[in-house]
Amino acid sequence: MSKVILYHGTQNQNVSPTFGLGDDKHDYGRGFYLTENFDLAKEWAVCRPNQNNGWVHKFELRTDGLKIFDFQNSNVLAWLAELMKHREASDSRRYHVLAEKFIRKYGVDVSDYDVIKGWRADASYFYIAKEFVRDNIDVELLEEPLSLGNLGIQYCLKSELAFSNLHEIQDDLYAVPYNEFNERYNQRDSVARENMRKLVDSEANKVTNVFSTLI
Repeated sequence: MSKVILYHGTQNQNVSPTFGLGDDKHDYGRGFYLTENFDLAKEWAVCRPNQNNGWVHKFELRTDGLKIFDFQNSNVLAWLAELMKHREASDSRRYHVLAEKFIRKYGVDVSDYDVIKGWRADASYFYIAKEFVRDNIDVELLEEPLSLGNLGIQYCLKSELAFSNLHEIQDDLYAVPYNEFNERYNQRDSVARENMRKLVDSEANKVTNVFSTLI
């Protein structure tokens, strides 16, 4: 039996993953989100500015029979198109018109998959997406900031089968102190933004193969 250990960071001590719940405006739409990285889950548990302590729940996911789509094995344009289906990188009319065309050209149909795996567009990652749709960076340079943040990989459970294959390990519930791990989260975010600004301002960025030219 194939399985993977995953963690869910949250401010809720009690969690009951339920098919059909979740927010349509999350990165990959409605679903239950987890990560393989324990330390990252601790940061995500306290990433909000409300100063509440958090919790990390440990799960086992049986992957036998599951169809898993991994955006790391696709191209960055497909990942950006998926984000655009659920989140707005800009509220301008220009963006809405171009995003619709971009999704049609580069988007992939993940509706038949049980699990989606890929980068989490938290504050710093969504900053990357915003710089791209503003035509501020060549698409070739986008791979670098994503690879620099290789811990930010998440799993999103989408199907009833995936939820039925998920089991919480009840004895492994971890309390997360806000002050320590919120600071780590903010530091990671700051470094990622700084790396992105350096790329935007670098000689390598010719600003020729940008968002609007790809459609």
